[in-house]
This record gives sequence, structure tokens and C-alpha cells, in this order.
Amino acid sequence: MKIAILGVGTVGTSVINILKKNRHMIAARAGEHIEPVIGVVKDLKKPRECDIELTDDIDSVIDRDDIDVYVELMGGIEEPYEIISKILDKKKAVVTANKALLAYHRYALQEKAGDTSFGYEASVGGGIPIIKALREGLSANKIEKIVGILNGTSNYILTNMMQSGIKFEEALKQAQDLGYAEADPTFDIEGYDAAHKLLILASIAYGVHGNPEDILIKGIEKISSEDIFFAKEFDYEIKLLAIAKKTDNKAELRVHPALVSKEKMISKVDGVMNAISIYGDALGESMYYGAGAGGDATASSVIADLVDIARENKNPMLGYKELSEIQKIELLPTSSIRTKYYLRVKVEDKVGVLAKITNLMSDNKLSIDTFLQKPRNKNENHTTLFFITHTSLEADVKRVMSLLEKEDFVDGRPFMIRIED
Repeated sequence: MKIAILGVGTVGTSVINILKKNRHMIAARAGEHIEPVIGVVKDLKKPRECDIELTDDIDSVIDRDDIDVYVELMGGIEEPYEIISKILDKKKAVVTANKALLAYHRYALQEKAGDTSFGYEASVGGGIPIIKALREGLSANKIEKIVGILNGTSNYILTNMMQSGIKFEEALKQAQDLGYAEADPTFDIEGYDAAHKLLILASIAYGVHGNPEDILIKGIEKISSEDIFFAKEFDYEIKLLAIAKKTDNKAELRVHPALVSKEKMISKVDGVMNAISIYGDALGESMYYGAGAGGDATASSVIADLVDIARENKNPMLGYKELSEIQKIELLPTSSIRTKYYLRVKVEDKVGVLAKITNLMSDNKLSIDTFLQKPRNKNENHTTLFFITHTSLEADVKRVMSLLEKEDFVDGRPFMIRIED
């Protein structure tokens, strides 16, 4: 089986080198040799650590009749979509690791692919075989909930803040120095990378349509040392979670920092590692843990898809042969989310302020479960109040935060973190 690599960067190089290094073992498992015969790059002058023919003429590669599978590792959204569409029109198999592409075009690609093999295991969780587990291993289960740490950069930063007591900016700088974060880390720290991956998982679990703009996405850049203080006081970890669950026949999708009890397994996932907990009605909870990024880890999943294609496994791309019942599930509006909330409010330290806040919360349907006041420095006129609510409606919490911000005794914007029990 001959393959073309579209994009020979870190992952593409690893795919080529692993296919060559483990050639005989992979052939024994696939039933035939899987041979990378050409790679497409934008800059032919850039050195590559792989031994394969390279070209910058992608059209000539698409037009080749001898290529059996195209591996798309270019990145981006619209350009790879157009390229993959042309390949699928020729009924040639495709493997991709491109989560942004699938976040926007997964259903269009499923329709174009039809019975043509389309692998995308590497798009979520790097080397963790979560797509296969969800699409095949758990196919007997109604999926009740998915909770995942899907971005290693954010998890590394939060782990460092919790364990070393450093501020966000310092933890981000360390991540960049170690190569865990890009020079422009926006995509990771603001939650968009995790959101793209969550949409893919939710499509397999619930058949739900939706783009990143349709779901709740919040990043970690506003997490402060005061939030770390509170989390430690009450035995929580702070994690950037991607959550999908079925609520009243609607799919609730959200990505945001969350307070997670230290008793939960997912709270123990530290550093750049990823983990996904899936709750099925038959199996209960199962957890999948491993390297969520990196050339070799991601290449592992790409090659697993190639082996499946060599074996002529033609599974439906998103796991459903018939979507009629599943398609009834719609996205839950973000304002209708219900969970517990942590609120941080900096206020003037004077008599009557706490009573005003609790009355305002009560008038807007928020019930307080836990309250803590952080001791203030002698030279300050303000103090920080922390609240945990009982299960509340997102719309009510947002309204309270907006009202608090307008009060003259409140300094700055109140801050909120959702709590995942």
C-alpha cells in the first residue's frame, strides 16, 4: 500500500520514520507493506530528517494513480478541506490529524467519503486511541458523559501554577521555554484546541452538529493566585476540561477551567498528559490516558488508521450507519447549562457589603453553599470574597456577575470558574 504524506513537519516526519523503522512488524499486522513514497512540503529547501522523495507540487501528487492513501498533516481548515475533497472525489482513502478541519467540516467530509476509508484517530488525544474506543469499543453504550483534559499546554501551565505557586505568566513562559507552548499560545490557552477535539468526540457520541462558535469556550488566562489559594483550601485541582453530556435530549458541550475534587482520577492528570473519561450506561466510567501531542505519539495514531485501511476495515466515519434517531439531539444553549459555580469578588472591606452580595444572589436565584474571605493585607482597603453556589443556571450566574460589576463597592470584574463534580 503506497501512501503520500501531505505536510512533512514534526508528525509527518515521525510517520515516515516509524513506517520505515517498524516496516516488517507493521506489515505483519496490516497484511501488506505500508510504504511512504512521496511527501508534499511548502519549502523544498528546508531540511527534513527523513528519507523520502519530496515535492511542492500537490496537484501532481493528487493526480497520481499509484497512491492508495493520502495522509493530511498540513494544518489549517479551508485549504486542506478543498484538497481532501478532491482526493475523496477520486475515491482514494484519507487519514488526517487535523482537528480544526473536522471541527468545521466533519459532516461534509463524511458525506463525501461515503464508503471510502477516512481515518482521523490522531485528531483527538494524540496517541490515545480514543476515537476507536468511542466509535467501536463502546458501541453498545449510550454515552452519558465525556470529560476530558484535551490540551497538554494548558494542563502543564495549570499543574505548574498549582504545584509551584507561580503566576500564570511565569508558568506560560516556562511552557514556551520547554517547547510545550507556541510563541503565540492563544489557540491552546483560550480553549479552542480542546473545543475542536470535543466537537469531534461529541459527533461520535451523539451525532450532534455544531461549530466552535456554537458552544461555551473559556480559557485559563484569567486564573489567578487567589483562585489557586481557594482550590488548595478546599482540596480542588483546577483543570481545563472539555465536557459533553446529554441533558434533556440535548447535547451540552463546554470547554472551560473547572474546579475538580482531588478524589477524582482526572484531577491527578498532570503536566502535558491528556486523559478522557467516558461514562456509558452499560460499562460505567472508563478512562483513557496518555500523551496527547508530540510527533511519535501522534504518528502512532496515524499509522493505526493506515493499518485499519490496509485490513480493509470500512467503518462509518463518525460511527453511525443510520443517523435518523441520533439527529434529533440538538445543542443545548449555553445559557441553559446547570452546574455548581465558584465566584471570586474583590470588594471594599466595610460593614454591609457581604449582606448586599448575598441578597443580590438570593434575588437572582443563586444559593450559596460555601463562603470564604481571604485575609487582607494591612495596607489594602479591599478584600477578596470566594463563594461556591449550589447547582445553578448559567444565565443566573452571568446576570449576578454583571450586576456585581456595576456595584460601587466591587473592585474590577468578578471572576467565575465552573465546578465539575
